[in-house]
Amino acid sequence: MDSRTPDQPLVADLRDAIREIPDFPKEGIRFYDITTLFADARCFQRAIDALANPHIGEPIDFVVGIDARGFILGAALAYKLCKGLVVVRKKGKLPARTRSASYALEYGVDEVEMHQDALPPGARVIIVDDLLATGGTASAAVQLVRDSGAELIECAFLVELDSLGGRKRLDGCPVVSLVHYP
Repeated sequence: MDSRTPDQPLVADLRDAIREIPDFPKEGIRFYDITTLFADARCFQRAIDALANPHIGEPIDFVVGIDARGFILGAALAYKLCKGLVVVRKKGKLPARTRSASYALEYGVDEVEMHQDALPPGARVIIVDDLLATGGTASAAVQLVRDSGAELIECAFLVELDSLGGRKRLDGCPVVSLVHYP
């Protein structure tokens, strides 16, 4: 399923650390709360190690974290890899000149932005976020990275909701997700 798959004991531990909340934010939705995993220092460390270790010593230049929980994962991953961190934010949150990409929501369109000068052409990049669902936000981040002239190495997620098919929207980018839910 992924270009690399974490070992089953790690997946079981991470899954156990994620709190499942039924009927949130509305009835029929199952919410996977990763803040409980962040609060478990050992699980958080193991998750970052699983995302980082295959890239140690590889020519990666930047980690791109997607607003907002992707900032937490991105900062930890960038630190572990000793690489720069670039952020993709919701529209209107960055102070300098930006490039933007829009994506469809259930009822409308949203937009994310990245500073125009955040990634030099040819930079090798990993995008990271907490959750891959329909792939809208991640596909917009992929577009921003590619529009900058950077080379996208991987999109990495803590959790993937497989039934929503988000990875299909990531335009051929290798995808790694540590925990899968149907």
